[in-house]
Amino acid sequence: MPERNPGSAPDPSTRPAKVWETGETLDESRVPGTRRLWLAGALLVAVLASTITAVVVLDDDPDTSAKEKTKNTTSSANEPLIPSQPPATAPSGKSGLAAPESSKAVTDGSTSPEAQQQGGTESKPVPRPSKSKSKSADKPPASKPASSKKSVQAVNYPDRYWRLDRDSVRLDQVGSHSSSWTRAEATFKVVPGIADSSCVSFSLGNNRYLRHYDFRLRADRHNGSELFKQDATFCPRASSFSGAVMLESYNYRGRFLRHRNFQVRLESPDHSQLYRADSAFRLVKGLG
Repeated sequence: MPERNPGSAPDPSTRPAKVWETGETLDESRVPGTRRLWLAGALLVAVLASTITAVVVLDDDPDTSAKEKTKNTTSSANEPLIPSQPPATAPSGKSGLAAPESSKAVTDGSTSPEAQQQGGTESKPVPRPSKSKSKSADKPPASKPASSKKSVQAVNYPDRYWRLDRDSVRLDQVGSHSSSWTRAEATFKVVPGIADSSCVSFSLGNNRYLRHYDFRLRADRHNGSELFKQDATFCPRASSFSGAVMLESYNYRGRFLRHRNFQVRLESPDHSQLYRADSAFRLVKGLG
């Protein structure tokens, strides 16, 4: 080994490193946690690399881009289109002016909704019941004798009839032995009701009719008022007696003409057998 020269300068490489600011010897041992920091950094780099790779792959996927392009370009084309309705044609008939029924028609149940939308089948109009038939079905028997001369006979007093005594109507005995004047006073012209044609009115000629006034049946001249029309209109209803009717007031529903003390009045029913008999009348051939 060579001898060290005592007079020569010391070798700086053999001296421990010092921090020049503080003069302390630098500790060259490993810093605690250095390996953990390196592992965490490596893991972060790996995660970033895998993320970037996935993004690049997705951007380059032809299927995904094709789907997105198809979705963007065909979304408006897939919306359903309602075809324009064909012009409505006038129904067949002599005038051809009736309103078409196409908007209110009902299609056959065998036709699918798609075929209905595309106009594949013709719609069938709903049949409408005739108003005249439905109105006539609601009328009771003998409710509207068409403008004929009649006499009104009491059911429980078959030898007595309505008879005009001055201006009041009574139930009097009238027969073949009676004078022609008396028989004429017991005869009335039955016409459609002047307030409701489904009911009846009793005309005396010269614009005079039977009406109820103060709940008594009497003869008055038609003054053109709505009150008179209603007072002079009576609606025939079914009776429990064969061939007879009950005459209900048009404007006092629930009140019927009946005879009491041989005077014809308008009264409410009391559900007695006497009331049912007194309010039942038969319209027979005119006596006069």
